[in-house]
Amino acid sequence: MESVESRELQARDYLEKHRIMDLLNHLTSVLLFVRPPKPREYLISQLERLRIAKAAGISFPFFVDNSNIVAMFDMMDPAGRGTISFAQYKEALKNLGLCTADEVFHEEGHLITLDKFRDEVNKRTWKIWKAF
Repeated sequence: MESVESRELQARDYLEKHRIMDLLNHLTSVLLFVRPPKPREYLISQLERLRIAKAAGISFPFFVDNSNIVAMFDMMDPAGRGTISFAQYKEALKNLGLCTADEVFHEEGHLITLDKFRDEVNKRTWKIWKAF
């Protein structure tokens, strides 16, 4: 008979192999960002769009467009200085499900511009959806 530890390890390996937790984390972030009135239907539609995009070999429609990114940046930069702190940047990426809490960044301490923020959100979102 298989041990409980063995089954847990198999389950963890399966989830990692198929990037299930990445998908669920991203879908949860999208759900909280959009806050649709019918969350189940919205999630089903997102998964269906992902399936169609993958089958057609096209990029998945990005849930955060440029206006959303600018609005997020502006909320983190209420004084309008044109930059946000590195801590704000990393927290925003975590809240969007685009990085892990323990991810190491090499630019800590620097100020982040809107262009850098936009580029990183777009790059990380594309990387996540491309993997599925």
